[in-house]
Amino acid sequence: MAGRESTPFLAPVATAARRRAHRFISSTLGQGVLAVCGLKLFVTLWTGAPQWLQILDTAGTVLLVFALGYVLVRILALVQRRFLWRVRRKLVLSYLLIGLVPILLFGAFFLVSGVLLLSTVSSALVHLSFEDVMDEASGLASTTVVDLQNEVEMGQMRPVLARRLRGMSGRFPHASMAVMPLVDGNRIVAGSWDHMTDHPELPMWIETDTGGYVLVRSATGWSVVARSVRLFETDGQRYMLVADLPITGGVVRRMQTARGVTLTTVTVAEVSSPMSGVDAIDGSAEVERVTVGGVPVAPTLTLELPSVAFVDFVDWSTGDRVRGSIGFRVHPTVFSRRLTQAGDVSLATVFLLGLVAIGVMFLTIEAVALVMGFALARSITGAVHELFTGTERVRQGDLVHPIRVETQDQLGELAESFNAMTASIADLLTQAEEKRRLEEELRIARDIQMSLLPPGSASLPGLAVTAACRPAREVGGDYYDFLPLGDHRLGILIADVSGKGASAAFYMAELKGLMLALSRFHDSPKQLLMEVNRILSANLDTRTFITMTYVVVDVEARMLTYARAGHTPLIHVSPTRAPDILIPGGLVVGLQLEGAEEKFAELLEECTLPVGPGDLFALFTDGITEAMNEEADLFGEERLGQLLADHIHLSFEQLRERVLGDVEGFVGGAEQHDDMTLVLLRIDEPAQVSI
Repeated sequence: MAGRESTPFLAPVATAARRRAHRFISSTLGQGVLAVCGLKLFVTLWTGAPQWLQILDTAGTVLLVFALGYVLVRILALVQRRFLWRVRRKLVLSYLLIGLVPILLFGAFFLVSGVLLLSTVSSALVHLSFEDVMDEASGLASTTVVDLQNEVEMGQMRPVLARRLRGMSGRFPHASMAVMPLVDGNRIVAGSWDHMTDHPELPMWIETDTGGYVLVRSATGWSVVARSVRLFETDGQRYMLVADLPITGGVVRRMQTARGVTLTTVTVAEVSSPMSGVDAIDGSAEVERVTVGGVPVAPTLTLELPSVAFVDFVDWSTGDRVRGSIGFRVHPTVFSRRLTQAGDVSLATVFLLGLVAIGVMFLTIEAVALVMGFALARSITGAVHELFTGTERVRQGDLVHPIRVETQDQLGELAESFNAMTASIADLLTQAEEKRRLEEELRIARDIQMSLLPPGSASLPGLAVTAACRPAREVGGDYYDFLPLGDHRLGILIADVSGKGASAAFYMAELKGLMLALSRFHDSPKQLLMEVNRILSANLDTRTFITMTYVVVDVEARMLTYARAGHTPLIHVSPTRAPDILIPGGLVVGLQLEGAEEKFAELLEECTLPVGPGDLFALFTDGITEAMNEEADLFGEERLGQLLADHIHLSFEQLRERVLGDVEGFVGGAEQHDDMTLVLLRIDEPAQVSI
């Protein structure tokens, strides 16, 4: 994998692309694409191709589109697998898509929204500026009509018109007015009327007061005029007053200064009939463009956004209203300064400084976020790479390779946990090896211990003995032995050392040596157990004791003598009577208490029992009678005695295996906690026994 990390990116991508291209060309789809390309070339060269061939050409085009999409998808998948194999690249790409791209989209959204808002507001203000001029024209016409109605004679109207125009000359130097009688008479004009080639004609459609913007032609070109018309009657004569306020250079500059915009052109589209003083425009989609006020627009390097405001124009010859547009450019800074200027303090400057500050803070935060994101991606992917390397080393069996992650975070703790885990694995492997060694030693110890036990059966003329020992662990503390005492006497010992494991097995071996030595000198079981207690009580651990039963069988005298030192009872089974549980008194061997030796001798009982053919005796450890099943029930001495009585007719080995099998079946799935040892002896007729 390390080699894969260091491999250049473009070279393997190009090699893989060439292999895939070769496979694509060799595939059925690739051959079909080549065939379609050949067909399209043939159709292109054959100008008179039939209809069915052109249909095939269209179907081939669809197939080529799908094939191109398929190839692009496969190429993208290849690039993705090669380029995004590293987790770091995935994290960086995710950060860009989740963090940077939405920011750019939000920025573009707010920029477009701002431009739209600026265009809308500026358009409304331009429209208001033109409405203000129209209101000026309407006011001029209304006040003039009031003055004219007070003049009776026609000759007194001109001074009134001149006086009113002098009042408007400061704002509208090219303002003009005309009074025309509706029936017959001479018109009276005032003003320069240089915005038109001729005075306005009396239209037939005017019946009431009206007004609006009209386009008129002058010697220098087209002009936009705010025209207001008033009808009035004086001295029995009806008249029409026309007041024109041309949108000339000075007016345009004043409007631009007040609104912060640069007016450019006026466009009127699809006029159905000629306009007064304007060349006819047919009903096509062509438009007529007019420079507002004749003011040329100088090119500028500053940012100006084009926009448009809509105004209704009046066709003077017909009275129809035509939708027109006023083009203008708005400078955001100048426009905002016009809107927010308050005395000597410009709120736009304050807003601009605030926006700049916010923008700087935003860019700073974004830059810090980018740096932190890349650093985080590097730390995460570095830790992942170290963990990957560590797992590879562990897979190869190297458990001492440490992972170096120099971060104080969860990844650092993960690396420490990984190092601790590998160290624990190494310790566990060491412990497992040590456990295997101990198990092997225990197996050897068990073999040695089992070799210390006598064979599973023994016999004298008139006596048969069998035994079995199943330790709960590798080595245990149960012990049995057969001690020959002459031609017709046999000593049988069963013992149980407290505790389990190697210490119990060690004391068992020590007990075997004592019994082999002392059984030659003591015929009495009681005397033998007393001597064993005297020796072992000085050598056993204070927490260890031994229970034991020693039986001496005299086949010739048909007598059985036994003593029990705190061990489990004996069970006597006869073919002619119920099982008998024998429990002579006795204290355990090896207690290290004051006066324990005297107390042991005092409590120990030796019993003698006559025996006859068919008598069966069972000696056992508590691992059999205290065997516990999953319901916590004990096997018990009564169940064992009844089991022996029910199957006394079986052979010796069959009876032994039947007892051990029933005990294991009773325990079931419960765990065996103690060693199980069973010794069976049976009195037979001397003639039935072979030595």
